[in-house]
Amino acid sequence: MKEIVLITGASGMIARELARKLENKYSVRFLTRRKEHDNEYEWDIRKKTIDESALEDVSHIIHLAGANISEKRWTDERKKELISSRVDSAALLRNVLKKKEIKLKSFISASGINFYGTMTSEKIFTEDDKPGHDFLSEVVILWERAADHFKEHNLAERVVKIRTAVVLSEKEGALKKMIPPIRYYVGSPLGSGRQYMPWIHIDDICSVYEFALQHPTLHGAYNAVSPQHITNTDLTKAIAEILGKPLFMPNVPAFVLKLMFGELASAVLEGSRASSEKVQHTGFKFQFPSLNEALKNLLTEDKY
Repeated sequence: MKEIVLITGASGMIARELARKLENKYSVRFLTRRKEHDNEYEWDIRKKTIDESALEDVSHIIHLAGANISEKRWTDERKKELISSRVDSAALLRNVLKKKEIKLKSFISASGINFYGTMTSEKIFTEDDKPGHDFLSEVVILWERAADHFKEHNLAERVVKIRTAVVLSEKEGALKKMIPPIRYYVGSPLGSGRQYMPWIHIDDICSVYEFALQHPTLHGAYNAVSPQHITNTDLTKAIAEILGKPLFMPNVPAFVLKLMFGELASAVLEGSRASSEKVQHTGFKFQFPSLNEALKNLLTEDKY
């Protein structure tokens, strides 16, 4: 009999791709705001309601729920939503597990590489480094603390936190947004272009979750980031080269992005490097360790 894996954040890119990887070995369920399929169960974080049958006989939860960091300006209300969608959703799950006296084999939570702070520096951060002091760091600290409560409250045998870098996919996210300007000859690096961009291919981030699920010795935090360190300029130039497009335009000035996006601009104007050594030492192997390999896979002619 297949073990049951419950995935939150059902509408997200990672959730959909991950489910495809897991469905042969596991029975996959989703928590979603609107049920459309038999393996989906509804919940409402704001109303603190959940279809409790979603957790019956569940062995593992992969917690991917969380409002998109870069979708809207960071107003005070939006900041509360970014935190609540991650922290309150975890609390809702904890309450049901306690009520039904369910103990998971594993609780695997998404997290963010911005744990270390949004800044450009020459330091390569490891999982042993302390958190940063900006808003995104605060989000991730609270996010991970909510995950750790599952172990502390004896609701899961282990907790794994996946500190995710920028996920490259042709379907959604940063890469999809960068392609149209470059294709139409108006693409250019952002700000100085020297800010590092920790990244990971969509297939590799899904494989990290699958690996964590299948290896019960894994616990704690892991940087889910490619071994190759790149800057915003490196990524922009690499996309242009593979698409066969020249880059004519000057860099987009930082002040323009700050006027457009406010505090959110810091998420794209700053960035440091992070090490993937810890996850690689567990035996995990990246399918796309280099940017060139990743982009060639994602930007093929049949897709563009």
